[in-house]
Amino acid sequence: MKDLPEHGTLRLRNLVRFLAAVSVLSLSTAADAETLSGALSRAYRNNQALNIARAQLRATDEYVPQAKSGLRPFVSGTGAATSALARTTNGDNLRSERQNTNQFSGGIELNQTIFDGFQTPNNIRSAEAQVKAAQQNLANTEQNTLSDVVSAYMNVLRDRQIAALRRQNLAFLEEQVRAAQARFDVGEGTRTDVAQAESQRALSTALLNSALSQVASSEATYFQLVGDAPRDLQPGRSIGATILPRTVLDATNISQREHPAILATLFAVDAAAYQVKSAEGRLLPQLSLTARAQDTYATSSSDPNTTVSTLANGLPGVRQLDTLTSNTVQGTVAAQLTIPIYQGGLRASEIRQAKETLGQRQIEVDQTRDQVRAAVASAWAARQAALANVTGYDAQVRAARLALNGVIEERNVGQRTTLDVLNAQADVITAQILLAGAQRDEVVTSYTLASAIGRLSAARLKLDAKIYDPNEHYKAVKNKWGGTRTPDGR
Repeated sequence: MKDLPEHGTLRLRNLVRFLAAVSVLSLSTAADAETLSGALSRAYRNNQALNIARAQLRATDEYVPQAKSGLRPFVSGTGAATSALARTTNGDNLRSERQNTNQFSGGIELNQTIFDGFQTPNNIRSAEAQVKAAQQNLANTEQNTLSDVVSAYMNVLRDRQIAALRRQNLAFLEEQVRAAQARFDVGEGTRTDVAQAESQRALSTALLNSALSQVASSEATYFQLVGDAPRDLQPGRSIGATILPRTVLDATNISQREHPAILATLFAVDAAAYQVKSAEGRLLPQLSLTARAQDTYATSSSDPNTTVSTLANGLPGVRQLDTLTSNTVQGTVAAQLTIPIYQGGLRASEIRQAKETLGQRQIEVDQTRDQVRAAVASAWAARQAALANVTGYDAQVRAARLALNGVIEERNVGQRTTLDVLNAQADVITAQILLAGAQRDEVVTSYTLASAIGRLSAARLKLDAKIYDPNEHYKAVKNKWGGTRTPDGR
């Protein structure tokens, strides 16, 4: 093999370095690339609204042990200390006396409700229904959060693509201004051609600035939902066909059975029904038991206060001090039966109020069903429109590009004007922007439809994140008798 010339060797080395740099850049870009599934996984872990809903559910779990405390014993310790000082002054030169009494007592008291008109069992069932409703509300919040993340992800992709198209359009118009000016300089064009090209260039610059502003806004929304700034986002894909129904009727039926918003209102009805029974139980007799054990220690001293020397224990001049002590241990057990007769109308009003709340919850079920049904119909229509628009706008882009190339060739031979070229280029950019929006809608509407039927969840999407189990905390606290620490150690 012949030796390469020096300049040939130099070009080869530069080529190798260039290819190495491109390889490193490609690896770096791949490492920084973000997928829609990855963004959803991070949002599932980090989204503040979702974490707030989880904390709210954990607080709701505590309603169950609180309700169970109604039939559990209440034990308390008691203690008291008293001291009394009395001085008695008598007339007719009788001696005065001073008395000092001290008393200390301590004990323990137990209060146990035996029967409360079935209030506690109904309160427990109501609390359990509230927990189930809160779990469904969390599932609904999860759906809304994931749907918002998909919209934010695809919005960033779309807006970045539109900004890139605006840059390309500006570069094209820059070339048109240069070409129009060159033709005008040699006498083949007019001043009008130059002005028209410059006008379109100025408009394109303003539209590019607006597109860049929209990109910044979309990226800020993405950061708020996901918790990280968007990097090199990969094209999103529609949700799997196994999740989406085949017909709008199937979608509606699934939503009425599975949507967490509907299930939450049904559990809320159960909770309200048990609250009615609990309120009615306040009109029934109440039986409670009280047990008390107390130890009392007392001292009492009497000090004669006289100026006359008296005999004390046979010793002249020494005053006698009488001190008495006592220790009493006492235990009592008492049962109390309370039969409500009239409470000023308070209990009757509470029962009526609970019944009205139950009626409200029942109406909310019908309202939520109608809202979900409308959301399914809207999401289904938007999905079908997005699928059709992608096909139509893609054909429009291809046709507009072909037309632009033809107009440019005709302009070069004098059969078209610069304005015709500018209009054809505007048609191409408009079609490309519409296609970018339709591609975004195709992905977003698939997730929106999944959310509308109640099937958008981290478990169904198989996200790379630990699935939050709401029953884990509930099982840890529902039977607790004490302890102030939360299950996670706080």
